[in-house]
Amino acid sequence: MPLSPRRRPHSALRTALLTALATVTATATLLTLPPPAQAAASGHGISAAAGAEEVPGMDVSRHQGTVDWRGAWDDGARWAYVKATEGATFQSPTFAEQFQGAHDAGMIRGAYHFARPDTSGAVEQATHFVDHGGNWTADGSTLPPALDLEHNPYGPDACYGRGQADMVSWIREFSDTVKARTGRAPVLYTTSDWWTRCTGGDTSFGGTNPLWVARYAASPGTLPAGWSAHTFWQFADSGTFPGDQDLFHGSYDELKAFAKG
Repeated sequence: MPLSPRRRPHSALRTALLTALATVTATATLLTLPPPAQAAASGHGISAAAGAEEVPGMDVSRHQGTVDWRGAWDDGARWAYVKATEGATFQSPTFAEQFQGAHDAGMIRGAYHFARPDTSGAVEQATHFVDHGGNWTADGSTLPPALDLEHNPYGPDACYGRGQADMVSWIREFSDTVKARTGRAPVLYTTSDWWTRCTGGDTSFGGTNPLWVARYAASPGTLPAGWSAHTFWQFADSGTFPGDQDLFHGSYDELKAFAKG
């Protein structure tokens, strides 16, 4: 099974997908962003529903090292997710710098945790995440914490050795712990394939957890079971911005409202 987008920094898909979002002038008028954002998406092979607004963003980890946040802002990025933790012990050595850099550039930013259901319990990992970057405050510039659920990059079993019902319970425990600690249910990052394979197409999270869907194609496609709409869409692993290329499904004002909770 190929690794999911976040674990393939040199994917051959790069040559088949867009290589850039439209460059947007960094002026005060960009704070209203919707028209340029939609044009950037639809003008490079990314389809958008008629009248839909989408705000460009990005996600990074230690693989990106020192990020040119000001340059990304000037190119149109208005939000970012930064990897904070993995499993129950790993902390990204670049998280603090990247998280602060995104904020200093004016971006709305949040932290994400790479799930390792094969190494420890959900409560332990959620606690580790919140204690080391995964917290949330209603300041309007912090996105809710996100849980990265994808094909296991460390072994042949995509589902980390857990059965479907067991995986659903693990995700629920992680989500409940994060919500109890931060006041926000985590965004769930996943693919439709992983969700079907590893949760059996569970539908119980669609009403509680925002969806960050990963699909490297011209549209988000069929969403994982339980969700009728996505909040974020990761559509490429390279492009104008450092790291993965993403879109928020909504206007810039809606993004700010979503961050504030």
